[in-house]
Amino acid sequence: MSLCALPLLRISVGVVVERRRTDSPWIDFVWRGIGVLPDEPEMTPWTVLREQQGTTLFYAGSATVDLYRSETARYRDNLATGAPSVWIVLTPSEGAWPYAVSAVTADPAEGEAFTEAGANLVEAVPMPEVLHEAIENFIAEHHVEPEFVKREQRRADPEALARRRHEGGHE
Repeated sequence: MSLCALPLLRISVGVVVERRRTDSPWIDFVWRGIGVLPDEPEMTPWTVLREQQGTTLFYAGSATVDLYRSETARYRDNLATGAPSVWIVLTPSEGAWPYAVSAVTADPAEGEAFTEAGANLVEAVPMPEVLHEAIENFIAEHHVEPEFVKREQRRADPEALARRRHEGGHE
């Protein structure tokens, strides 16, 4: 993702989060993103979708998958895996809920970069077919193979090598 470039396409998605009760003496629940819904559902964030056996699924809110021309090779590589993913990023929140949806991306490198902030919860989840098709069309329209430029090696100058000082500082 380029900070100075604007996305050429923004695709709205809804984020589904799971809260699972644990048997741990240190934490009560484990939270994780488990899926994205095509479009933005007409629901209030943190609406309960389903509860069963210590697990609750929430519609956590919406996000946009931003597509950039400069990242088409990475999107293409993601689709080529045979099981394309999107990465859901949840960040700790001081509000009523312990996490907020901060991003959803189809760029594997960006998804991995979000893991560098240790407090983020980052999950790769299956990409919905409608998103897969939109990204495939975006790649077809905007991908340009970079031109291969063979670098020319510079020849070593034996005279320059002979004049070098010894690394220990002595001549």
